[in-house]
Amino acid sequence: MRQSSKLIERPRLMNQTLQFLDEAPVTVLLGARQTGKTTLAQMVAEIFENRTGAAVHRFDLERAASRAALSTPEITLESLRGLIVIDEIQRIPQLFETLRPLADRANAPARFMVLGSASPGLVRGVSESLAGRALFVQVPGFGMDELSANAQDSLWIRGGFPRSWLASSEGASRRWREAFIATFLERDIPQLGIRVPSETLRRFWTMLAHYHGQTWNASELARSLATSPKTALYYRDILAGSYVLRVLPPWLENLKKRQVKSPKIYIRDSGLLHTLLGIDDMAALRSHPRYGASWEGFALEQLLTLLGSDNAYFWSTQRGAELDLLLFRAGMRWGFEFKCTDAPTMTKSIHIALNDLCLDRLYIVYPGEKHYRLHDKVEAIPLAECEKLQKIWLGKRWG
Repeated sequence: MRQSSKLIERPRLMNQTLQFLDEAPVTVLLGARQTGKTTLAQMVAEIFENRTGAAVHRFDLERAASRAALSTPEITLESLRGLIVIDEIQRIPQLFETLRPLADRANAPARFMVLGSASPGLVRGVSESLAGRALFVQVPGFGMDELSANAQDSLWIRGGFPRSWLASSEGASRRWREAFIATFLERDIPQLGIRVPSETLRRFWTMLAHYHGQTWNASELARSLATSPKTALYYRDILAGSYVLRVLPPWLENLKKRQVKSPKIYIRDSGLLHTLLGIDDMAALRSHPRYGASWEGFALEQLLTLLGSDNAYFWSTQRGAELDLLLFRAGMRWGFEFKCTDAPTMTKSIHIALNDLCLDRLYIVYPGEKHYRLHDKVEAIPLAECEKLQKIWLGKRWG
């Protein structure tokens, strides 16, 4: 991951990964293809080697030699000491069974750093074989906290995949994303043992781009695809399990109000969203009907990258009151609204959310530059300043 021959550091992810390596025998890096997991693992392994003096052993299961070496994993891995890095582990999912006894050895002679493109099969294998033995690091694309202060628009339009954001031109970035979508559908999904025609899944993915930021409606999507709601849900789970789609669950407060019970769906990477919608640049985005929804999804992912996606929900009532994001931590309730406007103001919906959800704070995240207070519990905050919220929310947990 280089920009003008300079390595882009990812200190938050590096510190988290190093901490987990100290705490657990297995650390699992999960994320979509091409989000920089391999580069992150290389940087972490170098620091680990320098700190401990222990050897680092690498296996990339995209390579035939590594797959051959691990065809008898007990023999290959048993004698190794230090840090063992296994990339693209979903290529040989039975390795999880091998790692379990190795992780349970006395004195932990080796630590394992496992990388994989998240999938239902990968998650299931981990949960069955490595329960209580593994800690997980979610590796998204680039975030605002990892780039320069003036990178917001380019990150929004191109998305956070390193090769897309670092491309030499808008055209090169767009072509990379188009190639990524094709490769993901035609090669990566079949490698997971999923047998869905690539054109069918692409149609579904494109349809979801038009529903970006809206509540899930399986029946409506199924009718458009001439299939069943159960099949539409299966397709949704494929994309969500591969980390290209976010399914944000609803929060149901104990209220005497009818509340929305279906999740909301977002294309996780804004660059992929724009490619699926045929949006090439910022001028086209600003004139597109999904302009506001694009900002909502982009800002949502940036916030969840900084603050974590555990205990993250949205809230909405049948009468129109809503909150784009609701986070819980250590007894705190924070709400977020994402507004693509120059000067956010208080709304009736915000007042209702404050009262009904008993929020400690509510932030309106917008693309401007001024941070100002609207209410004793409500502030308008530029997305570029949201990194300041991380230390308060996480208590400086990651370094």
